[in-house]
Amino acid sequence: MKILHTSDWHIGRYLHGKPRYREHEQFLEWLLETIHNQGVHVLIVAGDVFDTGTPSNRAQELYYRFLGAVARSHCRHVVITAGNHDSPTFLAAPQRLLQSLDVHVIGQAGALEDEVLALEDQQGNVEMIVCAVPYLRDRDIRTAEAGETFDDKERKLQAGIRQHYQLVVDHAETRRAALGYWVPVVATGHLFTSGGQTVEGDGVRDLYVGTAAHVHANIFPDTLDYVALGHLHLHQQVNASEVVRYSGSPLPMGFGEANQQKQVCLVRFAGGKADVSTLDIPVFQRLERIRGGYAALAKRVQELAATGESVWLEVLHDANEVVADLRERLVAMVGDRPIELLQVRSTRQMSAGLQWDDPDIRLEDLGVEDVFERCLQAQQVSDEQCLELRDTFREALALYYSADPNAG
Repeated sequence: MKILHTSDWHIGRYLHGKPRYREHEQFLEWLLETIHNQGVHVLIVAGDVFDTGTPSNRAQELYYRFLGAVARSHCRHVVITAGNHDSPTFLAAPQRLLQSLDVHVIGQAGALEDEVLALEDQQGNVEMIVCAVPYLRDRDIRTAEAGETFDDKERKLQAGIRQHYQLVVDHAETRRAALGYWVPVVATGHLFTSGGQTVEGDGVRDLYVGTAAHVHANIFPDTLDYVALGHLHLHQQVNASEVVRYSGSPLPMGFGEANQQKQVCLVRFAGGKADVSTLDIPVFQRLERIRGGYAALAKRVQELAATGESVWLEVLHDANEVVADLRERLVAMVGDRPIELLQVRSTRQMSAGLQWDDPDIRLEDLGVEDVFERCLQAQQVSDEQCLELRDTFREALALYYSADPNAG
C-alpha cells in the first residue's frame, strides 16, 4: 500500500509579476509520471491547491486536466483538502462529480463522517481510512463570547483544533475496529506546528490570530499511522517524527527558497508500520539571488549568461557606489540570452525612500503586523492603547484571511 503526500501547489501564483503556469504544468506532468513509476495507490494533497480563492481559468484547466489523468491511471484514490489560500466552497463545488472519479475533496470542516474517508481497493475492501481535515477556520472551531480576552480566544482556538482532531480520529478508530482487520489511519492538516521552519519570502502567512497558528504537535493522537501536513513550504519532520511531516511546496515560492531541494513524501505501509521516504522534485525554472557591488553583480550575470540556461534573477546592489542605470547595464549584458531580471534593487535607493534606519528593509519585506507596529510608533500611541489596538487589529486580520469570497 503506497501513498504520495504533497501540498501547497499554489497553482496560479506569480513571482514579481511573472506567471508560473509552465512550471506548474511541468510539475503536474512529473507528478503523474511519479505516480505511475512508483505504483502509488493514494495521492494526498494537503491544502493550498490554488494560490487564491478565485483561480484563473488556466489554473483550473491545469488542475482538472491533472485529476482526469490520475483517474485514468492505476492510482485508486485522490484526497484533496482545502488550505488557507483556497476557497472552500469553490474547491468543493464539483465534489459529487469528482467522487465518481474517486477524487475526494473536503473544503471545510463539517460532519465527522464527511471528514472520515474509507478508501476501498478494487475488490471493494477498505484498505485505508483517511481523516481528511482541511484548514480549520476560526469560526469552525471556536464560539465567540462577550468579554473574553485575547488570551482566552487563543486558548479556545488551540482547544478547538485539538478537540476536532480527537473527535475525527475517534470516529476513524471506531470504523477501523468494525472492519475486523488492520488498515492504516492517515490524517491530513493545514496548519503551523510549533517549531516549524519558514524562510524569508516563502509566502507563508499566519493562519490564526496571534500565536495560535503555532499549534503543538501533540494535538495529533498517537493512534495515527501517518500525518500529512501542508502550509509550511519547507519539507520537514515535526518534532523529528518519521510519520508527522510537511511535504513542502513543489516550487520555490520566492528567491529565499531558490537553493532548496523540493520533495514529495512516499509512504509505504507494510506490517502495520509506515515506511517514509522522499522523492526529489526536478527544478523546472532556476531562480537565483545575487548580491554585492556592481563589479560582483556584473561578473555573476556574465557567468550565468555564458551557460545559456534559463534563469530568473533577483539582484541586490548593496555597495556605496552609485549606479543609476543598474538595470539597463545588466539587461545589456544579458542580451538575448534566457535570463530575466525579475527584480533589481539598490540599498541606496531604498534608504532614501523609506523612513527607517535599516537600508535592507523595504515595505514589501515587512509583514502586515510589522507595518502596523511602525504605525503605532509613528503616532506615539500609549502602551495601554497599543495592547487594545493590537488585539483589534489581529481580530480584523484573522477575519480577512478567513473570508471566503465565493460563499455567495
